[in-house]
Amino acid sequence: MSILNIGSNYPSSAEDPNGGGGASGTAITPEVQAIIDKQINEQVTGLKAKNSELLGKLKEQTDNLKRFEGIDPEQVKGILQRFENDEEAKLIAAGKIDEVINKRTERLRHDVEKKLQSEKRRAEKAEEFANKFRNRVLGDEIRAAASQSGALASAQEDLILRAKGLFNINDEGQAVAVDEESNPIMGKDGCTPLTPVEWIDSLKESAPHLFPSASGTGAGNSKSGGTHFKRSQMSSADKAAYIRRFGREAYLGLPK
Repeated sequence: MSILNIGSNYPSSAEDPNGGGGASGTAITPEVQAIIDKQINEQVTGLKAKNSELLGKLKEQTDNLKRFEGIDPEQVKGILQRFENDEEAKLIAAGKIDEVINKRTERLRHDVEKKLQSEKRRAEKAEEFANKFRNRVLGDEIRAAASQSGALASAQEDLILRAKGLFNINDEGQAVAVDEESNPIMGKDGCTPLTPVEWIDSLKESAPHLFPSASGTGAGNSKSGGTHFKRSQMSSADKAAYIRRFGREAYLGLPK
């Protein structure tokens, strides 16, 4: 039965003993009010429940968002995209862990070899530079010793080549004679190391062609009576060295 129908069974205002006037109306009885209140309570209760549910979800979402404070969503999206496309990620997802380890090991080995090659090239350049320095110092030492021993100027390069197989340059930049086992070679006295000057002097008998042919005040003949050089075969430096050592008369006595 509808509420309207229920109300129509009650007297109108015209019959109202309290004199409600001649207009017709519907009286709200306690029963009707109870039905209305019940429906309102049901609607309100439903709305309260829905509101509580929404507030709970909102609080949950707020708490979840707090975990991502300071995180750039676009950056995270890029990382996830990269991970999805990354070869290692695909291999891991496929359970191919050993293959991933092998690939990483290979990359590491390649990086190590690259660094080693770089260090090797650097060491080789340093060694090359050091050798050039040692060769220059040794050359200067032998030239000075050759001049002191009276060797021909043209013989200096020959002497330098011979010296490279005998002398090394130590940390102090000095020429030191060593044997095949890098042990110092002693001079004639057996106490002091062999010097470049003493070594060059020892070549006067075994390699006389490195020195001027005349000795003393002779006219260009050696003690054996032979001549080793002609003036035309001597360089300007050889001529100057010969004249300084033996004099101009001895030089003019050499064959032309």
